[in-house]
Amino acid sequence: MASSAFASPWSLRSPKLQGQASPTAAKSSSRLRFRGGGLRRIRCDHSCFEVKSVGYHPPGTQFNLLKDVSFSLPEKSFGLIFGQSGSGKTTLLQLLAGLNKPTSGSIIIQRYGDSGEHKGPPEHLSPEKVGIVFQFPERYFIADNVLDEITFGWPRQKVSTQSKKQLAFKLQRAFNWVGLDRISLDKDPHSLSGGYKRRLALAIQLVEVPDLLILDEPLAGLDWKARTDVVKLLKHLKREVTILVVSHDLRELASLVDQSWRMEMGGTLREDSLPF
Repeated sequence: MASSAFASPWSLRSPKLQGQASPTAAKSSSRLRFRGGGLRRIRCDHSCFEVKSVGYHPPGTQFNLLKDVSFSLPEKSFGLIFGQSGSGKTTLLQLLAGLNKPTSGSIIIQRYGDSGEHKGPPEHLSPEKVGIVFQFPERYFIADNVLDEITFGWPRQKVSTQSKKQLAFKLQRAFNWVGLDRISLDKDPHSLSGGYKRRLALAIQLVEVPDLLILDEPLAGLDWKARTDVVKLLKHLKREVTILVVSHDLRELASLVDQSWRMEMGGTLREDSLPF
């Protein structure tokens, strides 16, 4: 799978990754400002991920699956969407990841100044800048070793030594972030524990740091220890990337949540606190 052109310059086929990635930048600040009437307007010192009046009506169907969905999530914060099965949560994630196109509305990144003013026009959220980890991601592993799994889809053509070094740094940084820096790269990913399979799935999406990391039921199917480990990992990752999660495991994720929304049957979304 991985081209041999990448192997020797990386020095990554040793049993363990060596060294540590460079320190990451400190988390940029964000704040929430409240306006009259109980409405919340989100202001960020740097940027916000924003969904504005998004609707989705699949071709050939009679009904809208999503209706006028709007919400904002500040950079490097943790958002949680909950609600009944069949309400449209996964449909929304697919739109955010660019797997389907909204019938109406927009999905953008808006940059703000320190005082909350817009800094330039909004930017369309490109699918290339979204990482998504579906429920039970380990079912989609296809390689017979960890290195080939994480580098599947990387360029196979000849690249410069500098490009190889950059890719190697990104790979090591992702492994350090998710706690896989001591695992053998020759190990069969299917032989990993449930928790480590989730770590590997996250690392694959973090090699190119996304503007938005989407997780669909990240704790599903894990035992209690693996669930605890994944929650600790997500607590660390929210300092590095903006995270949006769909989950029914509300109590276990509650300590991480900065904002939460309830998806109602019929595809409408409203801001709501966790129901406990």
